[in-house]
Order: sequence, then structure tokens, then C-alpha cells
Amino acid sequence: VRFWQENEAELARAEARFGVPREIIVAIIGVETEYGRNMGKFSVMEALATLAFDYPPRAPFFRSELEQFLLLARENDLSPLDIKGSYAGAIGIPQFMPSSQRRYAVDFDGDQHIDLRRSTTDAIGSVARFLQQHGWQAAAPIATPAIPQGDPSQLLAAGIKPTIALREIQTQGVLVQNVDEVLAERPAALIDLADPMQPTEYWIGFDNFYVITRYNRSSFYAMAVFQLAEALKEMRKTVASN
Repeated sequence: VRFWQENEAELARAEARFGVPREIIVAIIGVETEYGRNMGKFSVMEALATLAFDYPPRAPFFRSELEQFLLLARENDLSPLDIKGSYAGAIGIPQFMPSSQRRYAVDFDGDQHIDLRRSTTDAIGSVARFLQQHGWQAAAPIATPAIPQGDPSQLLAAGIKPTIALREIQTQGVLVQNVDEVLAERPAALIDLADPMQPTEYWIGFDNFYVITRYNRSSFYAMAVFQLAEALKEMRKTVASN
């Protein structure tokens, strides 16, 4: 909430320009680096080189990211040996991979330079643009709880990309509260969040939920962002009213 207050103008500008709610931007930056407090201490060059040549399962991906990183360093007149990040090579306040920084990052503070490591404003704008470029729909739903009646395996096998109208999911025995005619026609997907310590949670994920998984391809990640965003929105109201 303090981060939100300190960056209110930038967050409002990002929401107006890209259509992404302030609370979602704040939640992602919080989940990624605790608002810039934990951006990683690994040499990005060493991390990417190791994964590119000593981790066969994803070597092509990390070789590409290594190339993108070297281009990024050259374009910004930086020594690639001086840049620190995560163990997987993610960089800066929003933890962008090099390819994402080159493709989606924006100079949101207007200083003619994109700096995701030091400019909170650039980070805010870049997170919003990343989501917008991946299909974020302004003022559209993200997720809502669901209760399957019977075996949900067929719906779950369809994956997390919304492809079935919510109305059709309901006809297959999934209970969802507060569904109006417009919501019923939206593409949706049944999401399961399995936890060995408690019963599995089921949710309906809409297009915006899927967009969050483009940032990190995990339903658990997207749900963490969504639920943190909802809590931040409520806390922000409480703080403002006091």
C-alpha cells in the first residue's frame, strides 16, 4: 500500500494508457521483487551462460535469452559482466527476461532511457505494457470461485487458456455464483489449485487470468497476483477512508 501511495500518479497513468488496474501492477511488482528490495544477486551473464550450455532441457530458450541479454547490454552501453539478477537471468524491479525487456519495456519516466533496475516508473509502465501486449482486457473479470459437481477431469484437460463459454462450463455441472448474461458468454477455463495439505481449490479463469500466466506460466502465480491485488485494493480503500 505504501508503494501504491508513493507511485499513485505513475500507476494511474499506466492504468489509463494500458488498461491494466493499478492493483494488478502493484501486486506483480510485490510478488516479483518485494518492490525492488530483492532483485537477485546472481551475475546474469553467468546464469544465462550456465543454463544455455549446461541445462539441456531448456538450452535453446536460454541460448536465445543470452543473445538477447548481450544485445540489451550493447544497446544500453552496459558491461554484461556487471548486471545482477535472478538465478534464471531475470532483471530489475519487474524481473523481466532480456527478451521481454527488449520487446515490452518502456521509457515511462521520459528520460530517454529504459532502466528497469533503478526506475520504478519505468518498471510500472513496462509491467502494464507487457500485460496489455499479451491481451489484457480493460475492466474485464479475472477469476471467480467454482465448485465442480462430479468429475472435472475433462474440463481440466482443456487447459488454462479460456476456450469454452462459461455457460457451457456451468452445464457440465460446475457451480459459479453471480453469473449474469454477459459473464455467461465469456470464454473461460476451469482451474485447479491442488494442495496436499487441504482440499483442491477450483476457480474459473477468464482471459485476464490467462494473461497473467504469460508473465509466469503458473496458475498458482496468477492466483497469488490476483488475490494479492484484491487484498491491496481493499486495504487501499481502508487507508484512504482513514
